[in-house]
Amino acid sequence: MTDPHEVLRTVFGYDSFRGDQAQIVDQVVGGGDALVLMPTGGGKSLCYQVPALVRDGCAIVVSPLIALMADQVGALQQLGVRAAYTNSTQSLSERIEVEEAFLSGELDLLYIAPERLSQPQTRDFLSRGKLALLAIDEAHCVSQWGHDFRPDYLALGELAELWPHVPRIALTATATDRTRREIVERLHLGDARQFVSSFDRPNISYRIEAKDRVAQQLLDFIKTEGFDDGVPLTGIVYALSRKSVEKHAKYLRDNGVDAMAYHAGLPAEERAATLRRFLDEDGTVVVATIAFGMGIDKPDVRFVAHVDLPKSVEGYYQETGRAGRDGLPSVAWMAYGLADVVQQRRLIEMSDGDQAHKMAQGRLLDAMLALCETATCRRVQLLRYFGQEIAPCGNCDTCLSPPATWDGTVAAQKVLSTVWRLDREFSGQRYGAGHLIDILLGKSNTRIEQLGHRRLSTFGIGTELDQTAWRGVIRQLIAQGFVAPHGEYGVLTLTEASGGVLRGDVTVTFREEAKRVRSTAGRGAKRTATALSGPDTEVFEALRGWRASVARELGAPPYTVFNNNTLEALAQIRPTDSEGLLAITGIGEGKRAKYGDGVLAILAEFP
Repeated sequence: MTDPHEVLRTVFGYDSFRGDQAQIVDQVVGGGDALVLMPTGGGKSLCYQVPALVRDGCAIVVSPLIALMADQVGALQQLGVRAAYTNSTQSLSERIEVEEAFLSGELDLLYIAPERLSQPQTRDFLSRGKLALLAIDEAHCVSQWGHDFRPDYLALGELAELWPHVPRIALTATATDRTRREIVERLHLGDARQFVSSFDRPNISYRIEAKDRVAQQLLDFIKTEGFDDGVPLTGIVYALSRKSVEKHAKYLRDNGVDAMAYHAGLPAEERAATLRRFLDEDGTVVVATIAFGMGIDKPDVRFVAHVDLPKSVEGYYQETGRAGRDGLPSVAWMAYGLADVVQQRRLIEMSDGDQAHKMAQGRLLDAMLALCETATCRRVQLLRYFGQEIAPCGNCDTCLSPPATWDGTVAAQKVLSTVWRLDREFSGQRYGAGHLIDILLGKSNTRIEQLGHRRLSTFGIGTELDQTAWRGVIRQLIAQGFVAPHGEYGVLTLTEASGGVLRGDVTVTFREEAKRVRSTAGRGAKRTATALSGPDTEVFEALRGWRASVARELGAPPYTVFNNNTLEALAQIRPTDSEGLLAITGIGEGKRAKYGDGVLAILAEFP
């Protein structure tokens, strides 16, 4: 087929392109290069899959996700697309079969990991076939300033010289202007047309709260909004360390949540089984390090939670974007505290990078802290980081329950004065937040008595606030740059900005610790389709049962058979013949031929 719209309708079952998709497809079909920035769930894959079926030859798709290649290819094969992959998980005979299919022109798309594509023998092999295009997915992995840097991506720039007449398309769901410039430079895409879609995901409600027994907070969140009418919803919980992953997964399991741990330290077989369960089953929760999730197309993840502070806004956006790919209401929840800030600063300070790298990492953290501490709309703050301006969303915690602010100048002066006096009066002594708070509250513990810190003029001058409130003050002072943690133990030191506060030249404003707000997105974020009621729901559940049975036979995730939106449309419209199936979004010629009789048999049971 030579018409992209015909491919879209007959193969993928969609009547029209969305957003910039049509222009991107035309650019690549015409032989031009493209750089595509489009949010998760925005339809990036169609931007290269459609041209792959229009142009002569085989499209090479660079994907960093060996563990998911089989599912990605399987989903295309169910559409009737001639797709395959080649990676280290295959046997020699399997790889030879794929290579022969490629060389004989029997493939439309071939998925390859960047590590394999950097090998000379792989490039020599591909040069013997006809290439339709080169698609570089997750292109932000080329950025050394980004959150998912992959060294093997750096070699992909050589493809421009190796195959100069083959159009290239680089795609990512997140990139600042700086990262975008780096993608262009490193992938040699200076002449590529750039397409930047809106980064807004209006169906996601953003929620951030201060840590206070975070395991219990996470459990409360999931118990409240991770179930719908008693039915568990699918979710991902992110933690920074393996230890934190194990701890939170166990705590959730011990309290009735079907939670699984996922991190690089687990046996490969266990990781594979966890991923398979997450893809195949509804209502599962995976507690994972950030390595989990890239490239996972599961559409009905209803919540993404963070129990540790992400290192950057880009990482946070990428991870939260794994919720609600189907467009239904979803929640991004996070709890963070003073210890998170101190730990992140310490990791930056103790890293092996040069000073420029440390400063860059510090700026990334500053932007993340600004998002956490903002008293205005979180979505406005989040999208502004990517250069997009919007009106307040009305669907984040700060919009739903605007936090009050208070003049914290005096409180800030008490903290900074204590830090200054410890340094001046006790020969450069420096301490962490806990010790400073004990001094301000006038606690006469053994350590303070032994060190002689009762003599400080600031001893006991902070009793108007409790320990939790003082931790919030110090956390916000760090976020605003008035004090900085240093070293392995996170001791606090003054900054250049501290002087203005101590002299009274600078007014310091803090946000009050917000009360927990229950998101309106959590309600109605159903595992099944929200628009259904009465008899339609019964039809939907019958179709869902049939889909699960088919998926088990195929060994594939259920959503690759049909997604929930397609099942919902089937339940509502209930076509009575094969031709009527093609009017349903998500059903093209391939899926009609493969599943049409089964679907019609189910629908015939509901006159």
